[in-house]
Amino acid sequence: MASLFAGKVLIVNNRDRDEVETERELGLALENRVMLLYFGAAECPRCRSFAPRLKDFFVRLTDEFYVERASQVCLVYVSRDATEQQEAAFLKSMPKRWLSLRFGDEFKRELELRFEVSEVPRVVVLKPNGDVIVGNAVDEITSMGPACFQNWQEAAELVDRNFRLAEDFDDCARRSITDPLRRLKYKLGKREKSGSEEQKEDSVESL
Repeated sequence: MASLFAGKVLIVNNRDRDEVETERELGLALENRVMLLYFGAAECPRCRSFAPRLKDFFVRLTDEFYVERASQVCLVYVSRDATEQQEAAFLKSMPKRWLSLRFGDEFKRELELRFEVSEVPRVVVLKPNGDVIVGNAVDEITSMGPACFQNWQEAAELVDRNFRLAEDFDDCARRSITDPLRRLKYKLGKREKSGSEEQKEDSVESL
């Protein structure tokens, strides 16, 4: 579907609720990190119970009060909130390092279909290239806390930042910070196109 390849994925920075457009300043927001897609809704009782755990999980991995160096993880909130006001109120209580998709972005629905999200809360854990590490990490986060991140980090085969050259970071900064999400859109579009071609072949054979 052509619409999957067109347009820009609008990523919103929870620090000041602005669209992420400054490539230099936020160029590493998604690069070389384990990506968590959190599907949730502020008014969902199960989400209200889980959200504080997820917040604590993320803070303990990224806040300098708990760790010497922030872990290579990013979180994108994919909301099912009924209104923009509900979404904004929820994000206001969450870590400033969180990212989210712009309210009303149609790509949210595409992600729900891609990862077969039928209920919330749901946390999908992804490698930087968009491959799935864990389809739903809610129970893992609840029972293990930050300890489960090490397994994800190893599965993602991240490059330790201590061993990356300065030019590597410059290259990352030049690339769009939405590259990982764009790759998801590409994979979804390619998968849908392949399914359409198979249906056409089946129709021809039946004639």
